[in-house]
Amino acid sequence: MTGNFFNFYSHDFVRVAIGVPAIRVADPAFNSEQTIALLKQAAERKAVLALFPEMGISAYSCDDLFQQRALLDGCLAGIAAIVEASAKLPILAVVGSPLAIDHHLFNCAVFISRGRILGVVPKTNLPNYREFYEARQFTSADAATRDEIDLLGQRGLPFGNNLIFQHEDQPWLSIHAEICEDLWVPISPSSYAALAGATMLLNLSASNITVGKADYRRTLVSSQSARCIAAYLYSAAGPGESTTDLAWDGHGLIAENGNILAETERFKDEPQLVCSEIDLERLSQERMRQNTFGLNAQRELDKLRRFRRIAFTTELPRRAKMIPERIYERFPYVPSDPATRDERCSEVFEIQVQGLATRLRSTGLERVVIGVSGGIDSTHALLVCARAMQRLGHSAKNIYAVTMPGFATSERTLEQANRLMKALGCKAEKIDIRESCMQMLRDLEHPFAEGKEIYDVTFENVQAGERTSHLFRLANLHAGLVVGTGDLSELALGWCTYGVGDHMSHYSVNASVPKTLIQHVIRWVAENQSLGRDASKTLLDILSTPISPELIPGTNDDGHPTHDTEATIGPYELHDFFLYYILRFGYPPPKVAYLAHHAWRDKEAGRWPGIAPENRHQYDVATIKAHLHTFLYRFFRLSQFKRSCIPNAPKVGSGGSLSPRGDYRAPSDSEATAWIEQLKLIPDHE
Repeated sequence: MTGNFFNFYSHDFVRVAIGVPAIRVADPAFNSEQTIALLKQAAERKAVLALFPEMGISAYSCDDLFQQRALLDGCLAGIAAIVEASAKLPILAVVGSPLAIDHHLFNCAVFISRGRILGVVPKTNLPNYREFYEARQFTSADAATRDEIDLLGQRGLPFGNNLIFQHEDQPWLSIHAEICEDLWVPISPSSYAALAGATMLLNLSASNITVGKADYRRTLVSSQSARCIAAYLYSAAGPGESTTDLAWDGHGLIAENGNILAETERFKDEPQLVCSEIDLERLSQERMRQNTFGLNAQRELDKLRRFRRIAFTTELPRRAKMIPERIYERFPYVPSDPATRDERCSEVFEIQVQGLATRLRSTGLERVVIGVSGGIDSTHALLVCARAMQRLGHSAKNIYAVTMPGFATSERTLEQANRLMKALGCKAEKIDIRESCMQMLRDLEHPFAEGKEIYDVTFENVQAGERTSHLFRLANLHAGLVVGTGDLSELALGWCTYGVGDHMSHYSVNASVPKTLIQHVIRWVAENQSLGRDASKTLLDILSTPISPELIPGTNDDGHPTHDTEATIGPYELHDFFLYYILRFGYPPPKVAYLAHHAWRDKEAGRWPGIAPENRHQYDVATIKAHLHTFLYRFFRLSQFKRSCIPNAPKVGSGGSLSPRGDYRAPSDSEATAWIEQLKLIPDHE
């Protein structure tokens, strides 16, 4: 990391801009003035790149006026004006203009920076169907007879559709441009450019508007950015284009790896500029992980070797504090939009149910055994069991749900467990494990057996192990399958009792579902009242109970257990945030802390996923740093041996799982030194 910690450029983000100027048909002087005005705005907003529409200097809808020398000369003058204006601006401009070269007319993207033209990219695919007649005036890039041109006093300028513009101070910023129809064809020039290393794909477009076309554009742009694992910027013609036979909506889009980050307001009469930040490291990490991206590049080496790299530089403003305009969710596993969240919860739940149902079919077993504590993990797993039995056509009595009160079980959680089991109609049993635990403690000569209040790890794990031992023997007795309840967050932190403890089961339905998502799936089940009003009320009561393993005696005045997990290891809402960006993207600690600070610094800002105001939190950078230290040490140094031998479980989300057979393979004896050392790059205060 270089520069200011609180500046997104220091964490390999770059801000980019889409400009949609107001234009006049065949008035290059006016159009260049409008372009320069937006370019200055983009520079003021600290963008590194500004993209403008196809033929923005002349207007796209000039038709046969493109064959008039006066218009072409005016376009050259317009480009010259932009070049002159750019000399004092720390930004790369990409503008569209017709250019006459070697007795041919080309539809071009002109790259301009710091008072110079860097290169020119002609359009490859010229539409000549329906309302388009480009082949009447223009020539395809494939017909170019040379790869360098002279323009406005500059000699030997790179020319062609095989140019990649490489930023000298940010190696992950590699830019390629294509023009409008180039994206509409089955294999676009940008596909090859991405395989050749381009991370920022640009499209200068005109694209008149017809009914439904905007949605199609969004699909094209987002899917191309996803297939190419790239950013894709799209700027279409807007106000001022001729409406002789067509209409224009000024549609601009910024996408990153399948996600639309920003979009212009369509049909607006005024000029527009929209910005967002592109995470270049994410694109690089994704390409490294997806090995088929590299394999695809190998198969196309002959085409990729044609690409030429043009070095350029613009100042990256890394020193000042800069807050990104891009929104990062506090809960990366939980969408804040209610409709999307409901869809996510439903799909997660069905994946878990399908996994358990399939395992039961394959084993020939019709019963499951599950320990129910009255906490959120066992509650969620029990709901999955209930739905799986419905799916298989079995009675809910085929679920052997067992409460196993120990030395620290609170009346509140035990009562909640009993209410839930009754609502679901499963076979409910109670086994008090205190006597058998006491016998083991006596066998171990533990001080607690002699009446001393010693609540050490042995005391805790005797109870955890006794519960698991009972579950496995009950499964033997009733020909059932033990369903595990531990979740992804606990596996990440190693917050489970190894071996004969909550670490082990026959099948674990929650193992790739993080704690924060489990809470929302339970709330989703409660709010849709699919199990009835009583069950929904019980589920909401369970959600309001503090997370606790209930292994150390003690309750507060509200009947809540005093053995509070989050008071010991930190808030799960932060740990799940850390987990997502470290596991899914491999980000370094300073970048994870920066994103966490951006998301969590102000509880009044942004959207929350259905969390009541009194339960909303905010964290300063010092608190984030302290909890990140806990996460890094436990994840990388302490807990891998537990994850190396976990039970089978279905992978649920793209955020990853920690199964050594699926998503994550790591040595059990690694160090956390490299990650802990980078914590020094995180400040202790803002």
